[in-house]
Amino acid sequence: MHENLIILAGGASSRMKKAIKTELSTDLTAQANTRSKSLISIDATGRPVMDYLLYNAKQAGYKHVFIVIGEKENLIKEFYGDNLKGNSFYGLTINYAIQYIPKDREKPFGTADALHQAITQYPELNSKTYTVCNSDNLYSEVALKALRSTDHANAFVSYDRDALQFSLERIARFALVSLNEEGFLKNIIEKPSVEDSELYKDGAGKLRVSMNIFKFNGAMFQEYVVNCPVNEKRNEKELPTALLNMVKEHPASVIGIPISEHVPDLTSKEDITILKEYIEKHYVNMDWNR
Repeated sequence: MHENLIILAGGASSRMKKAIKTELSTDLTAQANTRSKSLISIDATGRPVMDYLLYNAKQAGYKHVFIVIGEKENLIKEFYGDNLKGNSFYGLTINYAIQYIPKDREKPFGTADALHQAITQYPELNSKTYTVCNSDNLYSEVALKALRSTDHANAFVSYDRDALQFSLERIARFALVSLNEEGFLKNIIEKPSVEDSELYKDGAGKLRVSMNIFKFNGAMFQEYVVNCPVNEKRNEKELPTALLNMVKEHPASVIGIPISEHVPDLTSKEDITILKEYIEKHYVNMDWNR
């Protein structure tokens, strides 16, 4: 089982910084407007929400964490160490990869670009297996461990859409995954109609979505990350694009691991209170030495 986790935390957090009416405190509003989403602190300790993702990762058995951050991100070093490589945090080794912004852009170039820069700065990952995920979703120990435990070279967590505790409007915007009879990824369908959605139910009669947590064989996936084309609509290089390009050339290469559970999300200011309540309920006794 592999021990490498890449966390993508270099995004611009544009939706989080939008001005909306909330009941957040002045401090939380200021954090939401100025910090990376995963560094917002929602409890009395002052620790960031990324702690909870790292906690789950440690309990799942990961040891080496590579956090992709923006060029100007310095606050994270106050929480997880000043060194570029080899910081120790409760038994985890924390390393940083920098997602540099091209000179002709104002914002980062997307998730595939973030991973490309990580595997360029840490080329040893191209001969290893790793998990890669977003920093603004709180993936469970179960999901993280499932990716470590599978014998398949490449995998993703295939979430039961009905188990996600978001609004119906928000869930309707999620892309659906199309799987073959054996559970391997065939396609990702953006914004399907209600009628078309019925066509993509799996063998258990479930609609499945990806929440952007994957396991990759570094040697196999490298060329697809490096050569990922730009999504013309969003003007970014996105991991699902690289993933589907690999699937087109290597059918039945990426297994979907079915899991039915909620994935707390931190996209906008509205999510902060919801995540705070979730953490207060589910993380009463965090034992880092367990």
